[in-house]
Amino acid sequence: MVANNTGPKITQEKATVRVMIALYCRQKHHTPKNQLCDECNDLLQYAMQRLTMCRFGEQKTTCELCPKHCYRKDYKLKIKEVMRYAGPRMMLHHPIMAVKHLYKNLKTILKRFREKHSIKTK
Repeated sequence: MVANNTGPKITQEKATVRVMIALYCRQKHHTPKNQLCDECNDLLQYAMQRLTMCRFGEQKTTCELCPKHCYRKDYKLKIKEVMRYAGPRMMLHHPIMAVKHLYKNLKTILKRFREKHSIKTK
């Protein structure tokens, strides 16, 4: 089965990853705004492909909380490095996007907690 995820949640996730990689590249590799070095561009293309092909589609959590990590080991290490660096800085550079991302994580954590402890919601 071939996924082709283009819904609003995947689109938002792609935008968040794109911004985080751009922020990382600009500050770590000193690239001009709206440009990426070859290494970061490769990572971006890989991340976009993984999101497009994500088996969870619009029910996807953030990659951080995903039950099935689909990145190859080398790309997984690189995206973790990017997210560790860019994540905290997102509140300064893109606060709305950062809050949406944190909210999505919180919703997933609360849902899993409720399921684990059989807590019913209205």
